[in-house]
Amino acid sequence: MHTDLRQLPALNALRAFEAAARHESFSRAADELFVTHGAVSHQIRALEAELGVPLFARDGKRVRLTDRGRQYAVEVRASLLSLAESTRRIRSGDRDRRLIVSMLSSFSARWLTPRVGKFIEKHPEVDLELHSTNALIDFNRDDVDLAIRFGYGKYAGLHTEELLDEVFFPACSPRFNGGNLPRTPADLASLPLLRSNDELWRPWFDAAGLTETPEPKRGVLYEDSSNLLQAAIDCQGVALVRRSLAMQEIIAGRLVRLFNVDGPSPWTYFFVCPPAAMQTARVQAFRNWIFDEAEQFRQLYERTPAVCDAPESTLKALP
Repeated sequence: MHTDLRQLPALNALRAFEAAARHESFSRAADELFVTHGAVSHQIRALEAELGVPLFARDGKRVRLTDRGRQYAVEVRASLLSLAESTRRIRSGDRDRRLIVSMLSSFSARWLTPRVGKFIEKHPEVDLELHSTNALIDFNRDDVDLAIRFGYGKYAGLHTEELLDEVFFPACSPRFNGGNLPRTPADLASLPLLRSNDELWRPWFDAAGLTETPEPKRGVLYEDSSNLLQAAIDCQGVALVRRSLAMQEIIAGRLVRLFNVDGPSPWTYFFVCPPAAMQTARVQAFRNWIFDEAEQFRQLYERTPAVCDAPESTLKALP
């Protein structure tokens, strides 16, 4: 007997029915599929009308499968799982080469991007995809192999390793104030201090011994760390910057670090992935590479003195 595939219901309707049958709840099915309760209800009513069979019995806000609905749910689920597995297999050739890494936009732009060419040259067999986002990804939902997270390191059920600690310090353009740069932390009191929500001055003031100096309340407030750095590069003032984001600009000569005083950061960069992902060659390769880069970065920071420690002749020679 020949089956006409044109008689199949819409795939979205079958997915909605399978989820609702599994949960015996339209609301939970809607949450799983990222649609509204009304959308699931509409899909299932349309499916029932097309089949001419009630799949659910409604009792107020509660629903339960009918006998025929339960039988159909078993067969639909088996078919969808078979289709999903076939799709996974057909994609696997390319997917096994792809390495999808998620991280903060600022860290991607200012720390990883200037370095990642070395990983690409070393591992041409890996198709690297960098997802820059400030949203917290969900490994159970998002197609991501690993993430570099900036936080406290409490990520239940995930493989978590500390990658890079963070500190804050003041920096400005070498041309700021006509090149007449502050010599001591106390000199900052008379200068425009750039502000952001993430980089607060108060902890750095304490570390520098300026216990009476208040948090700046005036001036532009920058939400994005990259914009804060750019404002400092453009001579708009002195910024309190994150080491990980500012060092590339300091090495390039667009910024100078003013004092050898580090402000503490409550957050650290962590290498995070599902435990199973650690068994794959591409994740292992990226892990080994990025941890080596982090160690080289620490050494670079230790070799880069603040401008206030430089000889007088060096200060005058700054561009």
